Amino acid sequence: MNITVEVSIAAPVEKVWNAYTSPAHIIHWNAASDDWHTTASMVDLQVGGSFSSRMEAKDGSFGFDFAGTYTAVEPCRLLEYSFGERSATVQFLQQDAGVTVRVTFAAETMHSIEQQREGWQAILNNFARYVARLA
Repeated sequence: MNITVEVSIAAPVEKVWNAYTSPAHIIHWNAASDDWHTTASMVDLQVGGSFSSRMEAKDGSFGFDFAGTYTAVEPCRLLEYSFGERSATVQFLQQDAGVTVRVTFAAETMHSIEQQREGWQAILNNFARYVARLA
C-alpha cells in the first residue's frame, strides 16, 4: 500500500528543490516534532547515489539512520528512491502560487497507516515552514 502526503509552498521551485536536497538545509527541517532533530545529512544527488540522515531524539534516548539510494533524479521536478525494501517518489509540482511537494511512499507494517501518514506529513509541514523562513 502507498501513502501520499503533500504541502504547498509559496516559493520558486528552485528554492524548494535546493532546500529539500541540500544537507545544509535538511538538518534544519527533517524532524516530525520539536523533540527530534537531524544531526547529520549526506546526499549524493544522482541516480545510484545514496543519501542518509541521522535522526535522533533530542534527549538522546533514541536515534536511527534514514538512508537509501536514488533511482530517479529530475532536478526541480522529481526524486525517486529506495530505502530498504520500500520506495518513495517526491514530485515538485509547479502551481500559480508556488510549488506543491507531493511525497508517495510504500507503507511499512510496524506502525499504522495513520501514524505513518501523520509522521511523514509532520516532516513535510516542518519543511514548508522552514522554506517560508528562508530569505
